[in-house]
Amino acid sequence: MGEFPEREAEIAKLAEDMIQGVTNNPAIFPNPPVSVAALGTSLLTFVSKHDDAVAAHAAAEQATTDKNAALAELVGLLKDNLTYCRNTVNDDDDKMKLVGSSGRKPPTPLEAPGETLSLRITDQGPASINLAWKAPAEGGAVAAYRVQRRAAGTHPWLDAGMSMVTTVALTNQPEGQALEYRIIAVNKAGEGEPSGIVDATL
Repeated sequence: MGEFPEREAEIAKLAEDMIQGVTNNPAIFPNPPVSVAALGTSLLTFVSKHDDAVAAHAAAEQATTDKNAALAELVGLLKDNLTYCRNTVNDDDDKMKLVGSSGRKPPTPLEAPGETLSLRITDQGPASINLAWKAPAEGGAVAAYRVQRRAAGTHPWLDAGMSMVTTVALTNQPEGQALEYRIIAVNKAGEGEPSGIVDATL
């Protein structure tokens, strides 16, 4: 027994084939439990409802397009009036509340990032090391991360690389000595607190 079709078009085609097959072969299929007439009526009903659904879907898509266009027009008109109102009352917050809005808030100064978190070594080899960490939980948005290195226990720290993401792969690192690495988040406002230190001998 073949599998019953799942797609609507295949089900409709099966109905058409069955109607034709039973109609043309009464000697082979003399007494089907569902008559050809009943199958035909059911098929016509499905086709009609299918066409209605397609038309309704198209209408809904058009209605959504029309709604979005109307909303965009309304947004544009409101923004024009809000600009006028703000300029007229010089962004006075109390007066802007009369038209359902508020005065512009002064920009928040950018803060330096917080401390970079959870520094760890993800891979290392001769003269190479891969590091990963988590972004600061506090402070301003991070623009980049400064990767620093030093011989263990000595000063100063040297810049070993920069990263825009929370991972870095460093090559051409000193071999055969104990090294320390740390990460500092930076942005235009300044630097965050250095991360914890990880130790490696490459």
